Amino acid sequence: MILPIGDFPNVRGHVPLVTYLLIALNVAVFVLVSAPLSMERAQNGPLFAEYVRVMSRYAANPAELRELAQGMTAYDLYVFANGFRPGAPSMYDLLYSMFLHGGFLHLAGNMLFLWIYGDNVEHRLGSVRFLLAYLGTGIAATLFHALSSPGSQVPMVGASGAISGVLGFYFVLFPKNQVRLLWLLPPFLMQVIQVPARIVLGIYLLLENLLPYLTTSSEVGVAHGAHIGGFVAGLGVALLMRRRGVEHTPREFAGERGGTSRGEDVRAAIDEGRLDDAARAYFARGARETEGLLPPRDAVALAAWLRDGGHHDAALVVLRRLLRERPRDPDTATAHLLAGDLLLDDHDQAASAYPHYLEALRLGGEVPAIARAAETRLAAIDGRQKRRVGRPWRGRG
Repeated sequence: MILPIGDFPNVRGHVPLVTYLLIALNVAVFVLVSAPLSMERAQNGPLFAEYVRVMSRYAANPAELRELAQGMTAYDLYVFANGFRPGAPSMYDLLYSMFLHGGFLHLAGNMLFLWIYGDNVEHRLGSVRFLLAYLGTGIAATLFHALSSPGSQVPMVGASGAISGVLGFYFVLFPKNQVRLLWLLPPFLMQVIQVPARIVLGIYLLLENLLPYLTTSSEVGVAHGAHIGGFVAGLGVALLMRRRGVEHTPREFAGERGGTSRGEDVRAAIDEGRLDDAARAYFARGARETEGLLPPRDAVALAAWLRDGGHHDAALVVLRRLLRERPRDPDTATAHLLAGDLLLDDHDQAASAYPHYLEALRLGGEVPAIARAAETRLAAIDGRQKRRVGRPWRGRG
């Protein structure tokens, strides 16, 4: 058995209140509703008869159906009434079903994934946006399941769809993160290994969900379609966020678009030390118009000046545009260093800064000053780790 137990980087100092609140709500519903009702026998009545009628479509034989009816609990009927059924959709069920689970192991697995991946995503998005993203991707996951099983009366419950959305965000936002896995081979071997997060999440999406979704057709069991729908929804929103982070015009320079500085020679202004004019001229152009406009040295000089003036968001836009244009250019190592410093020191986003320092080390590792700076910052991130997982950055990317 392989069990995820942590990720890196995951630094101290940020309390993911919404993540903890969601875990608490899921556990509370299980303790107060699911567990007590699971110990009560189901009462015969109209809902009992309807449940048996629906499940009879999936029973292999009458004996299996009788066994199902005899072992039915009050919680089975509660889930049938309150879980989301594509054939009887309800907005209440759509939301409430995210907090119901099929059993303790179902709950434990979901909460473990939310605990590991949710805090970094919440830190990156902010608490309010994270909550909206969680609920929104959970709704998208459930609706995707409904489209893949139209008319089904089998209820779907669980936080898996929403958590898959969180995993989709994580896949895009933290491309270099590591996941710590506990490898259990009873009774003798118990070892911890570290694996790139994108490999772990890729296996989750492709092997654990997409392959079963394409090769099985039963409506009963794991809702693979919901997991896929949630992951893709999170992935898509995160990609749009990343694109906006590159292409938008910072608020303080929004008035420059189409202004008189539009024809200003940005490079000439930088060469002459007129950085204020250069910044206004740069942002007077659209994102497409700035492609290839500045070589790495000039882009870094402009971004550094913007940072010194308190325009942190604008500095990141300049650097992100450069790095999108030249992702493998060794001359961009200093741009990665500066982008990492902006994210780590000015935005307190260690996990977002981490891949920039790795890239600086990879692209400029032969330059002693760059290598030392990158290794110092990576060591600082490692020293602030909330749940220690060794030093996965060693090996220069």
